[in-house]
Amino acid sequence: MEPHVFSNLVTTALFAGLMLALWGARRSLLWRNAGRELVRRRPISLAVVAAYALVAGLDSIAWTDPHDAVGEDQAVLLGVARTVVDRFFPADFQEASYSAPLADRELYGGEPLSHPGAHWLGTDIIGRDVFHRALKGARVALIIGGLTSLIVLPLALLVGVSAGYVGGRLDDAVFFVMSTLASMPSLLLLIALIMVLGVGTVQVCVALGVTGWVGLARLVRAETMKIRELEYIDAARVLGASELRIVWRHVVPNLMHLVVITFALLFSSLVLSEVVLSWLGIGIDGSWGRMIDQARTELSREPVIWWSLLTASIALFALILAVNQVADAVRDILDPRTAGERS
Repeated sequence: MEPHVFSNLVTTALFAGLMLALWGARRSLLWRNAGRELVRRRPISLAVVAAYALVAGLDSIAWTDPHDAVGEDQAVLLGVARTVVDRFFPADFQEASYSAPLADRELYGGEPLSHPGAHWLGTDIIGRDVFHRALKGARVALIIGGLTSLIVLPLALLVGVSAGYVGGRLDDAVFFVMSTLASMPSLLLLIALIMVLGVGTVQVCVALGVTGWVGLARLVRAETMKIRELEYIDAARVLGASELRIVWRHVVPNLMHLVVITFALLFSSLVLSEVVLSWLGIGIDGSWGRMIDQARTELSREPVIWWSLLTASIALFALILAVNQVADAVRDILDPRTAGERS
């Protein structure tokens, strides 16, 4: 299967899953009220996150078109899949080298550009449009945050609920594993895993997932130990409910506020972790972290090449700020200790 076909299928599945989750949330009074409160408290941040998600989704839908082939690049571009985001830009949008924002000539040499004045945020060292690269970085950021969270959350729930509900030797074994992982320097462990698995989007997500589940598992374990002692759990046992049914119908639903809060808070740290990895030379191609890493030496040039670094930094800052604002509101709304507080 072609990579772009697989990407289209995954994007369709994720969209269907999102619609299903929203439909399920609308049927629950708790989640419906929480959603309304979130929109009331953080409309701008939600709009920013939605805009990034839209760009990432459009950059995940690709197809081939013979009309994309132009000029001398026909042999290269023919049959190459281009995303919806790519199609907002000409197929031959790349220049020879650096050009400043909205310039009509190259920065070095002064040769006329193929698309004068069309590069809103300039071009990089090999002539790629910086604005185009920044838009494509949104997809990488959401993959890092979203895919890794899909690895972390089920793993932490499984481990934490099992240890907290069953207890005994299973709890001791799980606690030993969590303590061992927590005692290791997370950055060094992350680098070691990537060196073993290889550098790539999936590999980085798996490495981040392996090192990122411990914190949530501890929370889930502690909360499960508290829930299993409540009266309605005893009542369910008296009525003949199996232990598995009790866990699925009574324990896990009462942990979902922790899952939602942790997902929102975890997303930011995961995206920033990729930036650190890019700084060390093992990041993902096309990410904002890679843009920042490639642009750090450009500040010493004369004249200074500032637009690549500034664009990637602003794109990263806006997403992290918006997600943190949403996470803060989600915590206030869903956390039982602060659920009664309304701003």
